[in-house]
Amino acid sequence: MNVKHINAICDATKQILSNHFGVVVKPLSPSANSGALLANDVSVILGIKGQLNGQIICTFSQQTAFSIVGVMMGGLKVEALDEMGWSAVQEFGNWVAGTTATELSKEGCLIDVTPPIVNGGDSQYHSSVPFISIPLESAIGEIGVHISVKEA
Repeated sequence: MNVKHINAICDATKQILSNHFGVVVKPLSPSANSGALLANDVSVILGIKGQLNGQIICTFSQQTAFSIVGVMMGGLKVEALDEMGWSAVQEFGNWVAGTTATELSKEGCLIDVTPPIVNGGDSQYHSSVPFISIPLESAIGEIGVHISVKEA
């Protein structure tokens, strides 16, 4: 995986959190993994195709999901995810996807991103392709950005 691509994808997620949620984001130590990815309570899965192929999976706790949805709904206190809440989580994925495409285009890499798939509950994802995991710490909670992309 190209470090410029990894940085562009991570920067896209940081921009969403900074610009849309108004929080300071601190990237924690990245790790390289292969095999299984253990996901928190909520996952947003984005497929990448074009000059890069692969996936981005954003994972976070249920409490972080409540915070994300609450901010997206004008500061409401959210204590459960209903259909509108799950739709907001999916929209968060759309924001990450659109910003990722923009950031990668600045690196001369054109991609399309599939509509996000949202998963609730603890999950274990398996992949034969390695991925880079970058935890992002913020006031609304930690978001794991898991990136597995390769040049087409």
